Amino acid sequence: MSQKPVKIKEKKAAERVGNFEEVVCGYSEEEALQESGRCLQCKDPACISGCPVGIDIKKFIFQISAKDYRGAYLTMREKNNFPSLCGRVCPAEYQCRKACVLTRKGSPFASEQAINIHFLERFIGDYGIVNKVGVRANKDADLSKYKVAVVGSGPAGLCCAGELARCGIKVDIFEGLHKSGGVLRYGIPPFRMPRDILDFEINYLQELGAKIFPNLIIGKIKSLQELFAGGYAAIFLGLGAGTPSFMGIKGENLCNVYSANEFLTRVNLMSAYKFPQAHTPVNIGKSVCVIGGGNTAMDSARVALRLQKINAIPLNTTILYRRTEVEMPARRPEIEHAREEGLQFKFLVKPEEFCADENGFVKKLRCLQCKLGEPDSSGRRRPIPIEGSDFEVNCDQAIIAIGLKANQILTRVTPELKTDKWGDLVVNPQTMETSVRGVFAGGDIVGGEGTVIEAMGMAKKASLAIIDYLKKK
Repeated sequence: MSQKPVKIKEKKAAERVGNFEEVVCGYSEEEALQESGRCLQCKDPACISGCPVGIDIKKFIFQISAKDYRGAYLTMREKNNFPSLCGRVCPAEYQCRKACVLTRKGSPFASEQAINIHFLERFIGDYGIVNKVGVRANKDADLSKYKVAVVGSGPAGLCCAGELARCGIKVDIFEGLHKSGGVLRYGIPPFRMPRDILDFEINYLQELGAKIFPNLIIGKIKSLQELFAGGYAAIFLGLGAGTPSFMGIKGENLCNVYSANEFLTRVNLMSAYKFPQAHTPVNIGKSVCVIGGGNTAMDSARVALRLQKINAIPLNTTILYRRTEVEMPARRPEIEHAREEGLQFKFLVKPEEFCADENGFVKKLRCLQCKLGEPDSSGRRRPIPIEGSDFEVNCDQAIIAIGLKANQILTRVTPELKTDKWGDLVVNPQTMETSVRGVFAGGDIVGGEGTVIEAMGMAKKASLAIIDYLKKK
């Protein structure tokens, strides 16, 4: 067995920063065979325990090594409705790869020697798309008489809808935006999540019988009571976390200060990078500051770099983060890609005030230097501002990417839905059922921001509980 992992091919930074095409190229068949051949086929594979949806990783990797690609695809689809999506955006280094036996004990994330499970997942997911490998629906005659409403078409909603539709349940998905996909579409840029891949997976869901109704906000156009009255036997809420967080500092309301949510939605959903061919514009500055250290901050900064390149502006985008790189929650590959593309980093920095020019546009950002103290509730060392360390950075555009809060459009008008102090839905952890009988939930609306695969894990649990609930009816 070769101990050396097969490195994934990527487009060169100088080439990719000028467009929104996918950065990571994926494995060829030869590379997938070589990487799958490294798997030890452990008797008790720990990697499966690291997967939130419980994919039989050992089995599908063995099938790849035996060139049984169809079998590998079907094995994966038993647990994961969207392998091509997850293979691109799952933080495998913190999940399945971290649990791989080839990872050193005590490592905070997967070692370089761990099997590249996510790249193999992507390879076999793309194989299924290219070769049109269909997955049979396992329809249950007793369930086919029921109709379930799914609110939200993000990862949780799509996953739940897929699980239910495969059982023959009639599923209607209600999406507030004009296009489905949720955060997969408006939050993740095309260079990480190609739109043809996303569209294929959503179209496949519709082929199973699920119907999608865009431009329909539950809580505004229809209430939960009206859904039940309309014949839905159960409801799943995949509302997501779509409300941006702000720092509460002076000048946040200045022109050219964006939330990451608005900035990415304009670019990813409304195709602002194609303006004027697309109708939605977005401003781009000569000195862009992105505040935050997560994947959303990386996405925002890398989008800003591309917009600067497309508009013939010298690349000058900086990430400001109040801790060090060690504490950054963003995926290591995304940080590496950003650095390769020319993104600058300023660590141990706390923004204090946005300063305006004579027209009300941001022109500078006043900051304080920080030092790290004792660990806080997150387990990371707390950033402590240093008095008298004020300094300014040029900033004619700022993007605030410090997190998202619960979407409360529905919960505010539905007091019977119990929420916690953050506005997230309170659910039974075993069944994902809310305080309202027959209403289930999953994804970022439960417990705050998480990963795509974590949202899908909750949705799968909820779908099983919904099926059990319908059978008892």
